[in-house]
Amino acid sequence: MPPKWVHFPLSGPFFDYINNQLQKLQHTAVMTATRAAFVVALILRSIYGGMHIVAKGAFDEGMSTSVFVLYRHAIGVLFLLPVAFVLERKTSPALSFKVSLKLFVHALYGISGSINIYSIGLSYASATSSSAISNVLPVVAFFLAVLLRIESLNMKRFQGIVKVTGVVFCFAGVIVLAFYQGPEMNSFNHHRLLHHTSNSHVTGTVHSVRTWLLGIFLMTLGTICWAFWTVLQGPMLDAYPSKLLNTTLQIVFATIQCFFIALVVERDFSRWKLKLDISLIAVLYSGILVTAVGYYMQIWVIDNSGPVFLAMTMPITLLVTIVLCSLLGEAVTLGSILGGVVMVGGLYCVLWAKKTEQVDISKEQMAAPVQETEV
Repeated sequence: MPPKWVHFPLSGPFFDYINNQLQKLQHTAVMTATRAAFVVALILRSIYGGMHIVAKGAFDEGMSTSVFVLYRHAIGVLFLLPVAFVLERKTSPALSFKVSLKLFVHALYGISGSINIYSIGLSYASATSSSAISNVLPVVAFFLAVLLRIESLNMKRFQGIVKVTGVVFCFAGVIVLAFYQGPEMNSFNHHRLLHHTSNSHVTGTVHSVRTWLLGIFLMTLGTICWAFWTVLQGPMLDAYPSKLLNTTLQIVFATIQCFFIALVVERDFSRWKLKLDISLIAVLYSGILVTAVGYYMQIWVIDNSGPVFLAMTMPITLLVTIVLCSLLGEAVTLGSILGGVVMVGGLYCVLWAKKTEQVDISKEQMAAPVQETEV
């Protein structure tokens, strides 16, 4: 958390000088903490940008999406479970059957379900479109929170109008992404470093247009499921307040669920074998860096700078994905960039409105006791 403000409630030249120096030190501490949080967030977003590319590369090589999701979570469990056991075995609350059932259902639609759906969509679309759609997550979460009456929306205030505008912008960006691919942008590397044995979906045929639309739809549906999980994570933490163990148990349940999903979806067990290619890299990358390390990095940034700061860094993932795709010779279409820009605009509209609304509410609460005293 940011350092608390220190001030000596005494007057005089000496104490004025001391207070001035303290203010400078505290300002420096806040700026240092902000820079550190930004560096960590930049690394985190770069990790996610790389994930979109390696996962897409694995799918284009023919790897089963359901098997990929299973292995990703299994590796994440191998890293998270020992850490959670060591850190919270003595402080974690008792786990009842009712809470376990809630965590199981929460993991079913929010982790295993959403990521399986999203991965299928990614296999039909592109890495750039995938990272662009991820910017919709905070906005969809806000929209669902309003529907569930967890968040408030006052259309009589300017901030309320800006929030609605941001939601409209995000969905408009998805529509642009779905129905306009546009020309491919020039790449820094004209030779694809990630060799694809499967068919490319970015072509001009009718079939590719249908698969592209299906991919955008499935990724949007997966994002909605993930946003729903995000909104209900608050009540789940109230039911079981241990953050680390709460999430770890959900990933354990999700791994079990993904195993049965893979059994049903992928009957050809030869596709369960990992080869020494992009598929193995994608599984290790996603399991270790995204599921395990990425979780801790998100918690650290939220604890130090808040969830709004973390959400504001989400467009970095799109930028990193575009740059990496250009370096690797992967296709980047104009439609993906335009749709991503529109969605980023919508994201910042909602974040700005929420931030200014919180500031206004804080000012009103601080002014309320003064007004009561004067009356």
